[in-house]
Amino acid sequence: MARKKHAAPHEEHEGEPWLLPYSDLMTLLLALFIALFAISQTDQKKMSELSQAFSSAFNMGGPSFFNQMGPNMGRRAEMPSDEDKGNHAYLAENQQLEEIQKKMQEYIEQNKLDDQLSTELNEQGLMIRIKERALFPSGSATLAGQAQSIVPVVAGILSSVPERVVVSGHTDNVPISNSQFPSNWELSSARALNFMKALLASNSGLNPKRFSAIGYSEYRPIADNATDEGRTKNRRVEVFIARNYRFNPDEKDPSKQTSSPDTGADGMPTSGTTNNIPATNGAAGSSMSGTTY
Repeated sequence: MARKKHAAPHEEHEGEPWLLPYSDLMTLLLALFIALFAISQTDQKKMSELSQAFSSAFNMGGPSFFNQMGPNMGRRAEMPSDEDKGNHAYLAENQQLEEIQKKMQEYIEQNKLDDQLSTELNEQGLMIRIKERALFPSGSATLAGQAQSIVPVVAGILSSVPERVVVSGHTDNVPISNSQFPSNWELSSARALNFMKALLASNSGLNPKRFSAIGYSEYRPIADNATDEGRTKNRRVEVFIARNYRFNPDEKDPSKQTSSPDTGADGMPTSGTTNNIPATNGAAGSSMSGTTY
Protein backbone atom coordinates (compact mmCIF):
# COMPACT_ATOMS: atom_id res chain seq x y z
CA MET A 1 0.00 0.00 0.00
CA ALA A 2 1.44 3.27 -1.02
CA ARG A 3 2.35 5.69 1.71
CA LYS A 4 0.15 8.71 1.79
CA LYS A 5 2.04 11.88 0.98
CA HIS A 6 1.70 14.70 3.41
CA ALA A 7 1.53 18.22 2.14
CA ALA A 8 4.48 20.41 2.90
CA PRO A 9 4.00 22.40 6.10
CA HIS A 10 2.62 25.89 5.52
CA GLU A 11 5.27 28.52 6.16
CA GLU A 12 4.02 31.69 7.79
CA HIS A 13 5.59 34.59 5.92
CA GLU A 14 6.21 37.60 8.13
CA GLY A 15 4.03 40.39 6.83
CA GLU A 16 4.32 44.17 7.44
CA PRO A 17 1.42 44.98 9.75
CA TRP A 18 3.60 47.55 11.57
CA LEU A 19 3.54 49.89 8.59
CA LEU A 20 -0.02 50.99 9.23
CA PRO A 21 0.42 52.18 12.85
CA TYR A 22 3.82 53.61 11.93
CA SER A 23 2.37 55.68 9.10
CA ASP A 24 -0.47 56.79 11.38
CA LEU A 25 2.05 57.83 14.03
CA MET A 26 4.09 59.83 11.53
CA THR A 27 0.96 61.52 10.24
CA LEU A 28 -0.10 62.46 13.74
CA LEU A 29 3.37 63.78 14.58
CA LEU A 30 3.32 65.90 11.43
CA ALA A 31 -0.09 67.21 12.38
CA LEU A 32 1.17 67.97 15.88
CA PHE A 33 4.11 70.04 14.71
CA ILE A 34 2.01 71.91 12.18
CA ALA A 35 -0.50 72.63 14.93
CA LEU A 36 2.22 73.89 17.27
CA PHE A 37 3.52 76.15 14.53
CA ALA A 38 0.03 77.43 13.81
CA ILE A 39 -0.59 78.15 17.51
CA SER A 40 2.42 80.43 17.59
CA GLN A 41 1.00 82.57 14.79
CA THR A 42 -1.61 85.30 15.10
CA ASP A 43 -2.96 85.27 11.54
CA GLN A 44 -6.64 84.29 11.83
CA LYS A 45 -6.99 83.74 8.09
CA LYS A 46 -4.19 81.19 8.01
CA MET A 47 -5.65 79.41 11.02
CA SER A 48 -8.98 79.07 9.25
CA GLU A 49 -7.32 77.62 6.15
CA LEU A 50 -5.34 75.14 8.23
CA SER A 51 -8.48 74.06 10.06
CA GLN A 52 -10.30 73.31 6.81
CA ALA A 53 -7.32 71.46 5.39
CA PHE A 54 -6.98 69.19 8.41
CA SER A 55 -10.70 68.53 8.63
CA SER A 56 -10.75 67.42 5.00
CA ALA A 57 -7.58 65.33 5.30
CA PHE A 58 -8.63 63.36 8.37
CA ASN A 59 -12.37 63.33 7.64
CA MET A 60 -13.04 63.48 11.31
CA GLY A 61 -16.69 64.27 10.79
CA GLY A 62 -17.03 66.22 14.02
CA PRO A 63 -15.81 69.70 14.78
CA SER A 64 -12.06 70.03 14.61
CA PHE A 65 -10.16 71.31 17.61
CA PHE A 66 -8.50 73.75 15.26
CA ASN A 67 -11.81 75.58 15.03
CA GLN A 68 -11.50 76.45 18.68
CA MET A 69 -8.13 78.02 18.18
CA GLY A 70 -7.56 81.68 17.49
CA PRO A 71 -4.78 84.22 17.81
CA ASN A 72 -2.50 83.74 20.77
CA MET A 73 -3.68 86.63 22.90
CA GLY A 74 -0.94 86.12 25.46
CA ARG A 75 1.70 86.55 22.78
CA ARG A 76 -0.02 89.61 21.32
CA ALA A 77 -0.25 91.25 24.74
CA GLU A 78 3.54 91.35 24.88
CA MET A 79 3.69 93.52 21.76
CA PRO A 80 3.02 97.27 22.05
CA SER A 81 0.01 98.51 20.15
CA ASP A 82 0.17 101.16 17.44
CA GLU A 83 -1.56 103.66 19.72
CA ASP A 84 0.79 103.22 22.69
CA LYS A 85 4.52 103.19 22.03
CA GLY A 86 5.59 104.75 25.28
CA ASN A 87 3.91 108.07 24.52
CA HIS A 88 1.47 107.67 27.40
CA ALA A 89 4.32 108.21 29.87
CA TYR A 90 5.59 111.15 27.80
CA LEU A 91 2.17 112.84 27.78
CA ALA A 92 1.72 112.33 31.52
CA GLU A 93 5.14 113.82 32.21
CA ASN A 94 4.49 116.70 29.83
CA GLN A 95 1.24 117.53 31.61
CA GLN A 96 3.04 117.57 34.94
CA LEU A 97 5.75 119.89 33.61
CA GLU A 98 3.09 122.20 32.17
CA GLU A 99 1.42 122.41 35.58
CA ILE A 100 4.75 123.24 37.21
CA GLN A 101 5.42 125.94 34.63
CA LYS A 102 1.97 127.38 35.28
CA LYS A 103 2.60 127.53 39.03
CA MET A 104 5.96 129.19 38.48
CA GLN A 105 4.44 131.76 36.13
CA GLU A 106 1.75 132.55 38.69
CA TYR A 107 4.44 133.16 41.31
CA ILE A 108 6.34 135.42 38.91
CA GLU A 109 3.25 137.47 38.08
CA GLN A 110 2.06 137.75 41.67
CA ASN A 111 5.45 139.01 42.84
CA LYS A 112 6.11 141.11 39.73
CA LEU A 113 9.33 139.30 38.90
CA ASP A 114 8.89 139.25 35.13
CA ASP A 115 12.15 141.10 34.62
CA GLN A 116 14.09 138.66 36.82
CA LEU A 117 12.57 135.20 36.34
CA SER A 118 11.31 133.33 33.29
CA THR A 119 10.37 129.79 32.30
CA GLU A 120 10.49 127.82 29.08
CA LEU A 121 9.16 124.36 28.30
CA ASN A 122 10.67 122.51 25.34
CA GLU A 123 11.26 118.97 24.13
CA GLN A 124 14.19 118.49 26.52
CA GLY A 125 12.49 119.71 29.68
CA LEU A 126 11.50 122.75 31.72
CA MET A 127 13.94 125.63 32.13
CA ILE A 128 13.72 128.19 34.94
CA ARG A 129 15.99 131.23 34.40
CA ILE A 130 16.90 133.57 37.24
CA LYS A 131 18.88 136.74 36.58
CA GLU A 132 21.95 137.59 38.59
CA ARG A 133 20.53 140.57 40.46
CA ALA A 134 17.76 138.44 41.98
CA LEU A 135 20.32 136.17 43.65
CA PHE A 136 23.83 137.59 43.85
CA PRO A 137 25.64 140.91 44.20
CA SER A 138 27.87 141.79 41.26
CA GLY A 139 31.01 139.68 41.18
CA SER A 140 29.88 137.57 44.15
CA ALA A 141 28.64 133.99 44.61
CA THR A 142 26.99 134.67 47.99
CA LEU A 143 23.21 134.44 47.85
CA ALA A 144 21.49 137.71 48.71
CA GLY A 145 18.64 139.95 47.59
CA GLN A 146 15.48 138.00 46.83
CA ALA A 147 17.18 134.61 47.08
CA GLN A 148 15.55 133.88 50.44
CA SER A 149 12.09 134.05 48.88
CA ILE A 150 12.95 132.51 45.49
CA VAL A 151 14.86 129.47 46.74
CA PRO A 152 11.98 127.90 48.77
CA VAL A 153 9.55 128.35 45.88
CA VAL A 154 11.84 126.66 43.35
CA ALA A 155 12.72 123.93 45.86
CA GLY A 156 9.04 123.25 46.50
CA ILE A 157 8.37 122.90 42.79
CA LEU A 158 11.32 120.55 42.32
CA SER A 159 10.15 118.35 45.20
CA SER A 160 6.94 117.55 43.32
CA VAL A 161 8.70 115.88 40.37
CA PRO A 162 11.16 112.98 40.10
CA GLU A 163 13.14 114.22 37.11
CA ARG A 164 16.85 115.00 37.07
CA VAL A 165 17.78 118.64 37.79
CA VAL A 166 20.78 120.55 36.42
CA VAL A 167 21.68 123.90 38.02
CA SER A 168 23.99 125.95 35.79
CA GLY A 169 25.76 129.27 36.33
CA HIS A 170 26.41 131.78 33.53
CA THR A 171 28.31 135.09 33.29
CA ASP A 172 28.89 137.77 30.69
CA ASN A 173 32.20 138.17 28.86
CA VAL A 174 33.60 140.86 31.15
CA PRO A 175 36.75 139.37 32.71
CA ILE A 176 36.93 138.99 36.48
CA SER A 177 40.10 138.42 38.45
CA ASN A 178 40.34 138.66 42.21
CA SER A 179 41.55 136.57 45.12
CA GLN A 180 38.31 134.58 45.24
CA PHE A 181 37.50 134.17 41.55
CA PRO A 182 40.44 134.13 39.12
CA SER A 183 38.04 133.90 36.15
CA ASN A 184 34.40 133.65 35.17
CA TRP A 185 34.73 129.87 35.28
CA GLU A 186 35.11 129.90 39.05
CA LEU A 187 32.39 132.52 39.52
CA SER A 188 29.78 130.70 37.41
CA SER A 189 30.59 127.35 39.02
CA ALA A 190 30.43 128.75 42.55
CA ARG A 191 27.07 130.41 41.88
CA ALA A 192 25.57 127.19 40.50
CA LEU A 193 26.91 125.17 43.41
CA ASN A 194 25.75 127.62 46.08
CA PHE A 195 22.28 127.87 44.58
CA MET A 196 21.99 124.08 44.38
CA LYS A 197 23.09 123.75 48.03
CA ALA A 198 20.49 126.32 49.02
CA LEU A 199 17.76 124.35 47.24
CA LEU A 200 18.71 121.12 49.01
CA ALA A 201 18.95 122.84 52.38
CA SER A 202 15.58 124.51 51.88
CA ASN A 203 13.63 121.29 51.31
CA SER A 204 14.53 118.00 52.98
CA GLY A 205 12.33 116.12 50.50
CA LEU A 206 14.76 116.72 47.65
CA ASN A 207 16.96 113.77 46.71
CA PRO A 208 20.56 114.97 46.17
CA LYS A 209 21.11 112.16 43.65
CA ARG A 210 18.87 114.00 41.20
CA PHE A 211 20.97 117.17 41.25
CA SER A 212 24.10 118.39 39.53
CA ALA A 213 25.73 121.82 39.33
CA ILE A 214 27.83 123.17 36.48
CA GLY A 215 29.40 126.48 35.49
CA TYR A 216 29.49 127.64 31.86
CA SER A 217 31.28 130.96 32.34
CA GLU A 218 30.55 133.28 29.40
CA TYR A 219 30.26 130.56 26.79
CA ARG A 220 26.50 129.99 26.81
CA PRO A 221 25.09 133.45 26.10
CA ILE A 222 21.40 133.98 25.36
CA ALA A 223 21.92 137.62 24.33
CA ASP A 224 24.55 139.84 22.73
CA ASN A 225 27.40 140.66 25.12
CA ALA A 226 28.11 143.79 23.12
CA THR A 227 25.37 145.70 25.00
CA ASP A 228 24.66 146.30 28.68
CA GLU A 229 21.20 144.84 28.29
CA GLY A 230 22.61 141.69 26.68
CA ARG A 231 25.24 141.23 29.38
CA THR A 232 22.56 141.61 32.05
CA LYS A 233 20.55 138.78 30.49
CA ASN A 234 23.60 136.56 30.25
CA ARG A 235 24.44 136.87 33.96
CA ARG A 236 22.04 134.25 35.27
CA VAL A 237 21.42 130.93 36.99
CA GLU A 238 19.36 128.27 35.21
CA VAL A 239 17.46 125.39 36.78
CA PHE A 240 16.77 122.73 34.17
CA ILE A 241 14.30 119.87 34.82
CA ALA A 242 15.24 117.19 32.28
CA ARG A 243 12.54 114.99 30.81
CA ASN A 244 12.65 111.25 31.48
CA TYR A 245 10.70 110.42 28.32
CA ARG A 246 10.82 111.42 24.66
CA PHE A 247 7.92 111.42 22.22
CA ASN A 248 8.00 108.33 19.97
CA PRO A 249 6.49 109.16 16.56
CA ASP A 250 4.60 106.55 14.52
CA GLU A 251 7.29 104.88 12.44
CA LYS A 252 4.72 103.58 9.95
CA ASP A 253 3.93 107.10 8.79
CA PRO A 254 7.14 108.98 7.85
CA SER A 255 5.17 112.21 7.46
CA LYS A 256 4.50 112.19 11.20
CA GLN A 257 8.09 111.55 12.23
CA THR A 258 9.93 114.32 14.01
CA SER A 259 13.56 114.41 15.02
CA SER A 260 14.43 114.99 18.65
CA PRO A 261 16.89 117.81 19.19
CA ASP A 262 20.28 116.74 20.45
CA THR A 263 21.24 117.20 24.05
CA GLY A 264 24.59 117.54 25.70
CA ALA A 265 26.15 115.35 28.35
CA ASP A 266 24.12 116.99 31.10
CA GLY A 267 20.83 116.52 29.23
CA MET A 268 20.31 120.22 28.50
CA PRO A 269 19.39 121.26 24.93
CA THR A 270 22.20 122.08 22.53
CA SER A 271 22.42 125.25 20.49
CA GLY A 272 20.08 125.77 17.58
CA THR A 273 17.27 123.61 18.96
CA THR A 274 14.65 125.94 20.44
CA ASN A 275 14.63 129.62 21.22
CA ASN A 276 18.38 130.02 21.47
CA ILE A 277 18.74 127.60 24.36
CA PRO A 278 22.49 127.43 25.03
CA ALA A 279 24.45 124.39 23.98
CA THR A 280 26.08 122.07 26.45
CA ASN A 281 28.83 120.49 24.41
CA GLY A 282 32.17 122.02 23.66
CA ALA A 283 34.85 123.76 25.71
CA ALA A 284 32.47 124.74 28.48
CA GLY A 285 32.17 121.12 29.50
CA SER A 286 35.62 121.09 31.13
CA SER A 287 36.12 119.52 34.53
CA MET A 288 36.62 122.95 36.08
CA SER A 289 33.13 124.07 35.11
CA GLY A 290 31.11 121.21 36.51
CA THR A 291 30.42 119.98 40.02
CA THR A 292 28.11 117.02 40.53
CA TYR A 293 26.56 115.94 43.79
